[in-house]
Amino acid sequence: MQITDLQVEQKMWPLLRQAFRPMFLLGASFSALAMLLWLAVLSGYLQLPVYANVMFWHSHEMLFGFVAAIVVGFLLTAVQNWTGMRATHGRTLAILTMVWLLGRLALLFGGFLPVYVLIIIDLLFLPLAAVLLSIPLIAVRQQRNLFFVPVLLLLALCNGLMYFGYETGRFDIQRLGSQNAVLLIALLIAIVGGRVIPMFTANGTMTKKVQPILWLDRLSLGSLWLIFTLQITQLNAWFADEFMAVLYTVAALLLAVRCARWKSWITWRFPLLWSLHVAYWFLPIGLVLYALHYFLPGLTLSTATHALTAGAMGCMILAMLARVSLGHSGRPLQPKRMMSLAFLLVIIAALLRVFAPWWLQAYTFNWYVYAGLAWSLAYLIYVVVYLPILTRPRADGRPG
Repeated sequence: MQITDLQVEQKMWPLLRQAFRPMFLLGASFSALAMLLWLAVLSGYLQLPVYANVMFWHSHEMLFGFVAAIVVGFLLTAVQNWTGMRATHGRTLAILTMVWLLGRLALLFGGFLPVYVLIIIDLLFLPLAAVLLSIPLIAVRQQRNLFFVPVLLLLALCNGLMYFGYETGRFDIQRLGSQNAVLLIALLIAIVGGRVIPMFTANGTMTKKVQPILWLDRLSLGSLWLIFTLQITQLNAWFADEFMAVLYTVAALLLAVRCARWKSWITWRFPLLWSLHVAYWFLPIGLVLYALHYFLPGLTLSTATHALTAGAMGCMILAMLARVSLGHSGRPLQPKRMMSLAFLLVIIAALLRVFAPWWLQAYTFNWYVYAGLAWSLAYLIYVVVYLPILTRPRADGRPG
């Protein structure tokens, strides 16, 4: 008796049928847990046996643990739609997931492993994901999305820079890795957001899609590429602070104009839409803060960075998790009402982390705690609401 693809699919654990399932579930769960552990350490209630130190662990794991998992889950799911070929699933997906999970355990309990073993384990994830992403893209010769492969490799390079900087006592190199990872992920948000937000907005509000302006898109994304290139190559050191501030400001204005054209005000009745729009607005906000930090002593680089991490990344990821998990599981795009609370909580977390300590410095620690708790609760809501969806077969019976 011949075994059909459908029979093989039905025997497969639903969690391993597409990359978004384990990556979104584990990434969101890890995000909430890592934030709670970070708060416990800050409050003095806990000491973690982490690799390096807790500052390194926090910044590294939120970027290369949490965000990297979501980026990989999204790309390895989207590539199936882009190419028409079955994307990573089954045993291969289980191996990729295990590599990611081993990296998190290694960083958390890093004191018990040789350093080189720990670093190799963690560095494997993104290059392996890049290879898996490239296979269907090359097979169908789809060049439009092939650039995501070098982006994943660049993220892996940033990860390596963080390790190299710490091991050699060069904090500047460590920060070079983390800061450029932030800029690269912000660039991904700008690219993917520009593709999907106008379409989602038109479909969700039953209005005409806002057509892109080619020169505006090229200039806005080009300015971000330029900033990233100057930073990763350290050529920014050859330019005055005023020049870099102007460059950040120009990029922010271009992205703001781009987003304003998408008519955010018509989305207020649709949580899956306004959450995306709010997240995208954190990009120009963050870039403006990067520009201002050169001249305002009270505005730190950390504050500007968190506008892109806690703001743009945290909000955009939660919004995309909620939508992609429904769409790719064959379910209507109608999230549970609890998700509106989750969206509000992650936005509140970003606003508290970015602006409250800047304006009310005497209560900085309190704002960190409130922001972290709001963040964790937002992502825990996602995990609880979407756990049955991510661990069950597609509602329409299709593969994935």
